[in-house]
Amino acid sequence: MSNLSDKIQRKLNRKISRNITCREWRCSIILEGKVDTWEDVYLAGKLAVNDKYKGVVNKIEVEGLDIPKIKKPLLEDKYLLDKEIDVLIIGGGVIGSSIARELSKWDISVLLVDKEDDLAMHASSRNDGMIHPGLAPKPGTKKAYYNVKGNEMHTKITEELDVSFKRTGSRIVFYNKYMRFVTPIIKARARHNGVKGIKYLNADELRKEEPDISRDITGAILMPSAGILSPYKMTIAFAENAVMNGVEISLNTIVSAMEKKEDKIISVSTNRGKIYPRVVINAAGAFSDEIAAMADDQFFTIHPRKGEAILLDKKKGNLLNSILSNPALFKIKNTSKGGGLVKTIEGNVLVGPNAYEQPYKEDFTTNKNSIDEVLKKHLTLVPKLSSMDAITYFAGIRAATYEEDFIVEKSEHVKNLVHVAGIQSPGLASAPAIAEDIEKMAIEILSEVNDVKKKSNWNPIRKGIPKLNLMEYEKRNELIKERPDYGEIVCRCEEVSKGEIIDAINSLVPATSIDAIKRRTRAGMGRCQSGFCMPLVAKILEEESGMNMENVTKKGIGSEIIVDETKKHRIEGRGKHESL
Repeated sequence: MSNLSDKIQRKLNRKISRNITCREWRCSIILEGKVDTWEDVYLAGKLAVNDKYKGVVNKIEVEGLDIPKIKKPLLEDKYLLDKEIDVLIIGGGVIGSSIARELSKWDISVLLVDKEDDLAMHASSRNDGMIHPGLAPKPGTKKAYYNVKGNEMHTKITEELDVSFKRTGSRIVFYNKYMRFVTPIIKARARHNGVKGIKYLNADELRKEEPDISRDITGAILMPSAGILSPYKMTIAFAENAVMNGVEISLNTIVSAMEKKEDKIISVSTNRGKIYPRVVINAAGAFSDEIAAMADDQFFTIHPRKGEAILLDKKKGNLLNSILSNPALFKIKNTSKGGGLVKTIEGNVLVGPNAYEQPYKEDFTTNKNSIDEVLKKHLTLVPKLSSMDAITYFAGIRAATYEEDFIVEKSEHVKNLVHVAGIQSPGLASAPAIAEDIEKMAIEILSEVNDVKKKSNWNPIRKGIPKLNLMEYEKRNELIKERPDYGEIVCRCEEVSKGEIIDAINSLVPATSIDAIKRRTRAGMGRCQSGFCMPLVAKILEEESGMNMENVTKKGIGSEIIVDETKKHRIEGRGKHESL
């Protein structure tokens, strides 16, 4: 044991337990043993962080705590059996999907797999949709670099992909008039990170922009480059453009093992058959450490950080025009930006999220006490907002490493593996910038064995589903004349037509469940939360997809809407049953 690991061992013994041991492995440190609480597991990981180590691999267990294994698809077939491809991307969130789009520029075969029945099912649909300006990340980190670069790229990319995007700006508000004197410090940090346009707003200037904010607020710091978009629509747009350009996507596909030979991955086993990739990109989010372990290259650990948020009714959307937050600016070891109020791209107000450590990577339940704390903390920013305005709640899991920075690099020990891990907030903002660098790494690896060339016919333009409720009357009327389905409203809360739902079902990444349709069209996202439109959406899905109503699901196999028909009658002379 080196002097450094010995020092960490003594610290762990003193502050937590003598039942923890640490050892060095390659350039990382591994923690093992048993403790009484998850808080001790997390604390041990943080205590072991040191710049001399590449990462912390935390294998400490909690006595009596049963952590569920990864949820697997119920589907098993041979769809991918013996498939040979140039690049395999593991993970269908915004990171994996943006990488797929970048790689689609090249004359290579690319396959993206995800274990869920749709894209953006985890962190990429469970966040506030904010394109962060880049002030929060620690200067000099990969987070800071990719955040600022990615933020700038969104203007062009959202235009190419037909995704609604608005730079509303973000405002850090103050309740103490003397806080204006921290502005030079914040501006210095902004300059270091490359964030432009930072300025101080006094109370009068702020109220011209946000007239309904609390009268106790004395001023704010404006970051004009911050923006908002729909994170799941952005993910789907990346993926659809990738498919347009030749990328293949296989959903309900989970990676279970890898086979290596001479420090290279030669095969990847899945529930749909064994794949033979030349390059593997690990973009598996909260499970990226487990994918790394399959390749015998785990040098980091993901500790799942949960956050909960509340969505308010659109009828109160007029009370907010941008993004407001009141973070703990001088809490040095704070690992969260603190949440706030966000005017979403669709016009709702989103409250939160909060952040707390817990051991479960797929626990998306919400807690009443936690929700109440979020509302109490943030609704005071705009007093006319009320908890009675809430229409739904949701939770997400951030894929944090103990080092609290992004991992974007080629593996040091597996020749054809690239890691994209620890991508928590501001991962959405950073995605296009990260994708560019991963593209370069993958092509460099492929170029060692093949002559790789760019496509001459790559198309960066993707057209999304028409948003009829946002169109001018004349344009909307023209579309309805061409396709009468656009004139039949299915979701009254969000004014979504049958035509839009049909488009989603038949899109390049087809919507095959109720929630998948919801993410693409917003059918079911209004005040009634699918209370009225779900039966109609299910019927359209049955008709357009050819599946039986009994097979229509909310979010994939195992979440069927209908168990069986309740009443049947026999048609005379045919010997056939039909529903009444």
